[in-house]
Amino acid sequence: MTVGLVIVTWNAEAFIQRTLAAVAAQTRPPDEIIVFDNQSTDGTWALLEAATREWTLAAPLRLVQGGANVGFAAGNNRAVAMLSSSCDVVALLNPDAFPEPGWLAALLRAADAHPEAASFASRLMVADRDGVLDGAGDVCHVSGLVWRRFHGQRLADTLEALEAGPVFSACAAAALYRRTDWDAVGGFDERFFCYVEDVDLGFRLQRRDRACWYVPDAVAHHVGSATAGVHSAFSVYHGHRNLEWMLLKNMPLSLLLRYLPLHLLTIAAGVVRFALLGRGGTYLRAKWDAFTGARHALTARRREGSTRRVDASAIAERMDRSSLIRKVLSPKS
Repeated sequence: MTVGLVIVTWNAEAFIQRTLAAVAAQTRPPDEIIVFDNQSTDGTWALLEAATREWTLAAPLRLVQGGANVGFAAGNNRAVAMLSSSCDVVALLNPDAFPEPGWLAALLRAADAHPEAASFASRLMVADRDGVLDGAGDVCHVSGLVWRRFHGQRLADTLEALEAGPVFSACAAAALYRRTDWDAVGGFDERFFCYVEDVDLGFRLQRRDRACWYVPDAVAHHVGSATAGVHSAFSVYHGHRNLEWMLLKNMPLSLLLRYLPLHLLTIAAGVVRFALLGRGGTYLRAKWDAFTGARHALTARRREGSTRRVDASAIAERMDRSSLIRKVLSPKS
């Protein structure tokens, strides 16, 4: 397979050199590499230009400077569109994700072995914390909440994270997508800007009966929210606005109605949670803007309707239906 690698950067000077070094160390290097910079205001661009002068891989390091910060979703879409038509698969990598040398080779082996899958999820480890999982594929709960599977758990205590198998979607911090599937659904929804766009993409692929396969041997070490910040106003707003759009766009109507009371309870719980974190106003604004801006999600839902091949019962089987109380009370949740 011919593989193109895309990295979208924004103010990533603290990490980008480490990421590029990890790319250069891949046992199976990418055939094309595009770094799309979202108008960084720090020293990222200067570091990227210096890296191109020192680059030794056969695949050139192609830099693209966006005219503005168009967001993670649009940045990836634009970079993928710039890859040559010969690229069979697209690898996405965050600038704060550092893949181990065998990462890309493991993803490509899985893609060859599983033609039923459109996307492939990596095993993410928390960077610079020995043995702690950042995620093993993404989970989409019937309530509309999403999270990274096994996030924050120790690998030694979570041996399921070493088992390959289907998951709901891939975390785009380090993932592989078949180009034909990416093009068929139009890549990420650019209205999301950033956060949850990868689960939304995974949901659209699931509705077309195109699976996601988790590859435990494809390991990357991830900082996570390195530029936006965990529980920052930015991440809370975009994450919780986009959750509503993701659900409205993709959830089968029968499931949407069945789990609506549970979804409303999660919103009420979110008000309390983020008020305690000092982000209550941001959280409420996110939900209000999701409601007032829902027209595009409804339009996308109608547009996708004719291409859906999986019924509601099959989608319910692929979503998480476990107790949310148990998750909330877990010290590792």
